[in-house]
Amino acid sequence: MTHFTAASLALLVVPIASLEARAADIQFSRDIRPLLIEKCYACHGPDHAKREGELRVDQESGMYVKRDEPTVVRGKPEQSALYRRLVTDDEDELMPPLDSQKTLTEEQKKLIKDWIAQGAVWQQHWSFTKLSQPAVPEQTEPGFSVNAIDHFTLESMQSAGLTPSPRANRVTLARRLSFDLTGLPPTPAAVDAFVQDKSPNAYEELVDSLMASEHFGERMAIYWLDVARYADSNGFHGDNPRTMWLYRDYVIEAFNSNMPFDLFTKQQLAGDLMPDGGNQALIASAYNRLLQTTQEGGAQANEYYVRYAADRVRNTAGTWLGTTMGCVECHNHKFDPFSLKDFYSMAAFFADIDEPAHAGPPHTKIVSDEQQAQIKTLDEKIASLNEEIKTTTPEALTELRKKQDTTIAALDADVKAATPETSASVKQKRAETIAALEAEIKAATPETLIQAKQKLDETTAQRKKLWDSLPQLIVTKAKGDPRVVRILARGDWMDESGEIVEPAIPEFFGKLDTPGRRANRLDLANWIASPDNPLTPRVFVNRIWMLYFGAGLSKNLSDAGSQGASPTHSDLLNYLSADFVEHGWNVKRLVRQIVLSGTYRQSSLANDEQRQKDPFNRMLARQNRWRLEAEMVRDAALSISGLLVPKIGGPSVKPYQPPGYWMHLKFPNRTWQHDTGENQYRRALYTWWQRTFLHPSLLAFDAPSREECVPQRARSNTPLQALVLLNDPSYVEAARKFAERIVNQGGDSVESRVAFAIRQAVSRTAGDKEVEILGELYEQQLQEYAADKPAAEKLLATGLSPRDSSVELTQLAAWTDVARAVLNLNETITRN
Repeated sequence: MTHFTAASLALLVVPIASLEARAADIQFSRDIRPLLIEKCYACHGPDHAKREGELRVDQESGMYVKRDEPTVVRGKPEQSALYRRLVTDDEDELMPPLDSQKTLTEEQKKLIKDWIAQGAVWQQHWSFTKLSQPAVPEQTEPGFSVNAIDHFTLESMQSAGLTPSPRANRVTLARRLSFDLTGLPPTPAAVDAFVQDKSPNAYEELVDSLMASEHFGERMAIYWLDVARYADSNGFHGDNPRTMWLYRDYVIEAFNSNMPFDLFTKQQLAGDLMPDGGNQALIASAYNRLLQTTQEGGAQANEYYVRYAADRVRNTAGTWLGTTMGCVECHNHKFDPFSLKDFYSMAAFFADIDEPAHAGPPHTKIVSDEQQAQIKTLDEKIASLNEEIKTTTPEALTELRKKQDTTIAALDADVKAATPETSASVKQKRAETIAALEAEIKAATPETLIQAKQKLDETTAQRKKLWDSLPQLIVTKAKGDPRVVRILARGDWMDESGEIVEPAIPEFFGKLDTPGRRANRLDLANWIASPDNPLTPRVFVNRIWMLYFGAGLSKNLSDAGSQGASPTHSDLLNYLSADFVEHGWNVKRLVRQIVLSGTYRQSSLANDEQRQKDPFNRMLARQNRWRLEAEMVRDAALSISGLLVPKIGGPSVKPYQPPGYWMHLKFPNRTWQHDTGENQYRRALYTWWQRTFLHPSLLAFDAPSREECVPQRARSNTPLQALVLLNDPSYVEAARKFAERIVNQGGDSVESRVAFAIRQAVSRTAGDKEVEILGELYEQQLQEYAADKPAAEKLLATGLSPRDSSVELTQLAAWTDVARAVLNLNETITRN
């Protein structure tokens, strides 16, 4: 049986040209490095523990170093051991050894020979090269080319003997843009407006309106929360709940407000260390607390501190750098330039996070400036009332009366001593002073003590109500004395003999400039989001591209290292990445560039030539189509039915879930209590995310548990998905309410109602065959329910929303089944 790695598969799935055709234009990164990784790295790669013969072929210096037997002599393959050892008849000299089962084909041997003959030009791995903007190709195609993206894709199409597909029709474009930019289907009115708009800027205006929608941030958050591993539970042991929704809302708002991605990065990794970050940065810092934690009483503290550190290294590297740093927790990387020391040096950045090892993490109240001012006012009022109460005790009253007697006696003496000229003023002063004393005594009476205590109780209760209403969140707070971090042999947390390390980025990338002080998370964040770091923009741009084409320019979104896939359009990826940084890490600008391109606007229908030459559409001569993400499938059903509540943000919600689904969730035992009212019909983005028992409807459509960074979800096609769409209470209720719309708004005939249903669900005009089949389904179900009205009652009792009693029972039940079929259409849940 033949086994393939990601690197070798890349050679198979990218239909650029055959190996023979590449000989005229051999590129080390594209053609040679994948062979070396597959055939040579095991013994001559980055891992010094496995390295033989002190030979490295993963570094330029190792490849061209002077040796008794030169590895590579540029232009002379017969004098180069790299080639001679491949073709020798001496089994003792043959490389790779026969027992390695890594033999090269004759074509692959010739490829290496030709590369050496052409000068053996070395190229750094594509993702590590310095970012620079390549020249835009001159190729253009009338009716296709809109911006620079199209010049790059057209060049690749032409090199593969392909031509662009025609533009998708306007209905398809409206649906594509609506799903891609908001995660929701368009309304028929929005589709009609776009179809009928003949202005030259109609498409651009639709793009801009959708990107200005607050739902844009929700759609982008679905992607980012997978990457950041957001959840409402802690994952380990009892998978206990925690309050994290403010972070989710921060992400939505960040994308809606077009926060620069470099700032977005810094706030999440080190918001608590930013002097002027305010609440926004503090909320963002919850990213560091999204990892899995435990509340198990018997857990070993040191073990879990090591686990938490390893999680943060893996996921920070995966989120922003697209590198598999998790591989170096126990040993040096087998393929990429990362060492064991790099792993623990990076972990040291997070050693300052103040957190318990195994207790429930403390939550912090998030107080706005306005709320802070309200609290200050209430505190001042409480202090004043306390002071007032303090002066109204019996002892204080006795002292006041003594003071009054003494003062009056002194005033009487002043009156007796007054001259005729001063007598009037002295008497006036006496009267005013006595009045003031009497008022002070009156204020200190028991009755006043009771207007005062009541006010204090009311004000204290008011303050408590305000405080209790404040949202809370697990944020990052820095310790004064960071934990000691050691290199752990094989990742063994009990081994304390390893070298102590300080915070540092992987040595391959250089060193941080922090003279005279320990580097911190803000230094790490500044480096990650630096224009000098080529990984971050490339990784982010590649993933954003995936959102709008279904696959990245580099297919492996989790690994931009040597085991990942080389980009099919490396110049395009470099162009977009450099442009992204040059324009202030502007996310909306990047998205707009992509969706405005002619490449994006192509039809997704493949012709025979495209299927033959480019079955996986790596040359982008057409658009792709795919099933919607799990959240969008549910949102589409709610939107079509009219049930969707489009409110933005707020605490997580609990839609219907099968009884007993949480029966195995222990410590403590818990049951799912579904929400009532508007929370039942919120977007699925806001669903409570229980890591060990993810909502089954979302799970069926491949939503991840978010235990780790997930840059791209799997897409399965299973019978269970159809059963969810047919039987999950959320979808049955949606079908019931959709049926009410069909009857009330779809006209009087069966045909017009079927046409209405299709138009609402998939935005287009129904075909004659569809009208016929769905009409027959309606008549069939109508007869069944007429004969079994209890079945109709049972069906229509699904869900909390009230039933429209003006629609006849069996008729509504039959149309509900038609609606269930329409919501189950492949087209309804597909982005074309």
